[in-house]
Amino acid sequence: MNAQSSVQLRSGNAMPIFGLGTWQLTIDTAGTVAYALELGYRMIDTSSDYGTQPGIGEAIKRSKISRGSLYIVTKVEETDDAYQATKEYLSEMDLEYSDLMLIHRPPTTGAGEELWDGLIRAKKEGLTKDIGVSNYSAELSQKLIDATSEVPTVNQIEWSPFGHSGDFKNFCAKNNIVIQAYSPLTRGNRLDNKALNQMASKYHKTPAQMMLRWNIQLGTVPLPKANQKSHLEENLGIFDFEISTQDMEILSNLNEEYSSLGSLPYV
Repeated sequence: MNAQSSVQLRSGNAMPIFGLGTWQLTIDTAGTVAYALELGYRMIDTSSDYGTQPGIGEAIKRSKISRGSLYIVTKVEETDDAYQATKEYLSEMDLEYSDLMLIHRPPTTGAGEELWDGLIRAKKEGLTKDIGVSNYSAELSQKLIDATSEVPTVNQIEWSPFGHSGDFKNFCAKNNIVIQAYSPLTRGNRLDNKALNQMASKYHKTPAQMMLRWNIQLGTVPLPKANQKSHLEENLGIFDFEISTQDMEILSNLNEEYSSLGSLPYV
């Protein structure tokens, strides 16, 4: 198992089990992403409001890796025309298609059925291989499913040992929806937790590596952000050990429904 190992989506397409988040990665985006690709990262997550799409496109151009070996995730915003925005954002990266296009967050007026229809059209026209959502609750996800019969392949949400939901994980499993975990390291806010650090010492790993490995073993797909080479390298050091069942439970029990944004939309 490594960063290029994959999980099969409900569509039949494969997605890497690990990726790079690029929120706030606006200083030398191209250089950082290019280095990540050199290290072995293959999935890159972005969004129009991250300001990183042009840099990611430049990194892809610099790379000698074939487009088919890369997995690019981007998002439409809740105020977008989803179909037109998909074409616009692909143009920013100079790409013909994305591997996964998400609704970044639900609109304030409801589930965003019109946005979903736009992504369904984009998928039919080959602009994206798969479509999904981000920051959606089970209730809002179900509304999209009921309105269109199109089930999201992915829901990208804030998810860590300190903030998660067993009930929501069960909903996603029931509907064969893969959870992508953004801010899997709590944006650094829980790295000094005593129990986490004791566990990390036991496995001779860092607290960050423990949280990422917890995600991998749970079957969720972590997207840690890193803008330092040392952190990019550290975050890959999660494929040479396994957390025991008992210790997985201890880590899961650290749950306090923590969110760096204030609340978890799916709890």
